[in-house]
Amino acid sequence: MKNLYFNFILFLFLFQSCNTDKTMNDPIKENTNSSENYFDAALAKKLKADDYGMHKYVMALLKKGPNRNQDKATADQLQKAHMDNINRLAEEGILVLAGPFLDDDDLRGIYIFDVETIEEAKKLTETDPAIQEGRLIMELHPWYGSAGVMQINETHNKISKIKM
Repeated sequence: MKNLYFNFILFLFLFQSCNTDKTMNDPIKENTNSSENYFDAALAKKLKADDYGMHKYVMALLKKGPNRNQDKATADQLQKAHMDNINRLAEEGILVLAGPFLDDDDLRGIYIFDVETIEEAKKLTETDPAIQEGRLIMELHPWYGSAGVMQINETHNKISKIKM
């Protein structure tokens, strides 16, 4: 009987210790049960997030265009002008993400624009010298993604040693 009583007390002790909220002193884990504790209304407003933390964008798929027969010097000049245009749009906060694909397929890269309509994005893509010369073409699609995408350029500027 004494062993049964001892085992019962031991079981209660172990059970209680396993079920005690150990996150009380751990600020990282403290709020894991409630997403409301993580909600930052000011940041959501700044990033134009909806109630789901999402935002409407226009995604551009950059593809090889019909005019890719430029000599190397001209192609290099167009690439530099293309990058200058990307940087300008990013600095204006209109282009929130851009990057090339690393294979040599017809699909060359993507842009994500912070604009409401395809028409607005089309006007922006037409400012790209590589588009103007037919080296690239763009396929535009409305896209619904995390409003956090709006912070990519700010973060990128803090972590890139070499500016393009």
